[in-house]
Amino acid sequence: MSLRVLDNLSREKRDFVPVQTGQVGMYVCGMTVQDRPHVGHMRAAVVGDLIRRTLLRRGYRVTYVNNFTDVEDKILARAKEEGCDYLQVAQRNMTCYLEFVDKLNILRADHYPRATEHIPEIQDLVQRLIQQDFAYPSGGDVYFRVERFPRYGKLSGRKIDELRSGARIEVGENKDNPLDFTLWKGAREGEPSWPSPWGPGRPGWHIECSAMSMKYLGENFDFHGGGLDLIFPHHENEIAQSECATGKAFANFWVHNGLVMLGGEKMSKSTKHFFLIEDVCQKIDPRVVRFYLLSTHFRSPIEFSEIRLAEADQALARLLGAVQAANERLGPTLPRDGLDPVTPEEAGSEEARRTIDAFNEALDDDFNSAKGLGHLFELARAMNRWAGERETPEFRTALEGGRRVLVDLAGWLGIDLLAPSEVCEVPEAVEELVRQRTRARAERNWAEADRLRNVIQEAGYSLEDRDDQTIVRPLR
Repeated sequence: MSLRVLDNLSREKRDFVPVQTGQVGMYVCGMTVQDRPHVGHMRAAVVGDLIRRTLLRRGYRVTYVNNFTDVEDKILARAKEEGCDYLQVAQRNMTCYLEFVDKLNILRADHYPRATEHIPEIQDLVQRLIQQDFAYPSGGDVYFRVERFPRYGKLSGRKIDELRSGARIEVGENKDNPLDFTLWKGAREGEPSWPSPWGPGRPGWHIECSAMSMKYLGENFDFHGGGLDLIFPHHENEIAQSECATGKAFANFWVHNGLVMLGGEKMSKSTKHFFLIEDVCQKIDPRVVRFYLLSTHFRSPIEFSEIRLAEADQALARLLGAVQAANERLGPTLPRDGLDPVTPEEAGSEEARRTIDAFNEALDDDFNSAKGLGHLFELARAMNRWAGERETPEFRTALEGGRRVLVDLAGWLGIDLLAPSEVCEVPEAVEELVRQRTRARAERNWAEADRLRNVIQEAGYSLEDRDDQTIVRPLR
């Protein structure tokens, strides 16, 4: 089966064919760094990493670009509030983002371009648009002429006539048309600016991504990603300005991850409705957070809650338990580095071979990590069964192959099943709650058992019920 990807622009699932044979260019819109990263930012990063790892697994060379917007009204407002330089705010939050990129086992991008470090490229692109009459300077600003691009709205499905009816020119804007958007902002007192042919100023938000993606990937590249909330106006505007400047298709596949929801509402910095990733990872093992973010297809919204994280912790424990059961029967675990992809011939059993085939099929179908994880649980159940069997050559071959396949395929998803688990002493008060719950289960008092489970989870611990015992783990 070939790799098939749903392109949000054409709204079709198509076979992936790279622009350059054997080479993939991929740009994922990153943070506007006025604050530290929240879980929503990390979902976009994990999704980009999933796509990248799948392409690498398929033998492609991947150039991966993930930008930072480091000069913007909200960053300047935060710097003014704190009484510091805006670049201090930006650098602090970029450093925090990269720290949690590492903690969530996200491969570092090949390039992390910043808007302030690409002013010449941005100005060159603006100038190209002006020369072709797709943009015009006005009062120190430069605007893009939306109605000169008849296909405007093709990504979001919005129509120019519908947009025109609700468009307004705000105070301080010098647009010819309310639909036009800013490419270059004229300097304001007390704000950073750069000299330009149109007067001192700074880039608009949309133009920076077009300029930086084309610098590193060329005028036409393979994948452009980001959150679903970026489709309009950000990605719509990127397409318009880029295709007008070059006369070429901009990105061949547009892929957008669903939003992280909190109580049914989008997690967002602007509404203060979010959980910082650093706060989450103080309580939850980052490996569990990554597992949780991959447990739903990347295009779907995902609800963030402590209950969902506890479920992810228990689910991941099933995979870890299967590897541990194999280790107890087979001896020392596999090395953590240098694992080559396991071939069906090396799998050691028909179950493991089917898992490889099914997992490949899931990831080749629009990077379906949720379906892929389901196949790993099927293999984990088989491994637990083998681990309980008597010693025979067939048993050892099956269990060794199963362990290798499970570790290998989970590693494809960036989930390291061989990382050492944290050791944490469970408080006596929690142990007593566990004993009470065990008695309630023995008495078939399921309502009381569920209540006690919730109390234990609220105290920061997850439970895994096995045949003869309950395993208690900290949610961190």
